[in-house]
Amino acid sequence: MKRVTGIGGIFFKCDNPEKQKEWYQKHLGINSGDFGGTFEWRLKEDPDHVAYTAWSLFKSDTRYFSPSEKPFMLNYRVENLVELLDALKKEGVQVFDKIEEFEFGKFGWIMDPEGNKIELWEPNDENYFNESK
Repeated sequence: MKRVTGIGGIFFKCDNPEKQKEWYQKHLGINSGDFGGTFEWRLKEDPDHVAYTAWSLFKSDTRYFSPSEKPFMLNYRVENLVELLDALKKEGVQVFDKIEEFEFGKFGWIMDPEGNKIELWEPNDENYFNESK
């Protein structure tokens, strides 16, 4: 079973997301809408498959990263979320019981030993692109 297949997103907290979005657009060229920015790339083994990595800013008081107190959260792309979460649970990893499913993929969460919440995403890249426009 493949586990992580790539980085799905980079998320971090900030005091003023709108001001930060403007700064990142002006100085680094990252265009960011309501849900953040998107970086497009292709799979090495299937170059016709377009994939995406998300970049998003969250208000510093967001509870989305909870119970982690860290100011960031990484999202990793996976091929089979349910199978991976089952395997991780058997290995003693702290797995959150909730799985959320949207048109653009399934999401689950785990914690690493140092309290970093990690989001795992089984993407539907075609629908992700259409939703993020």
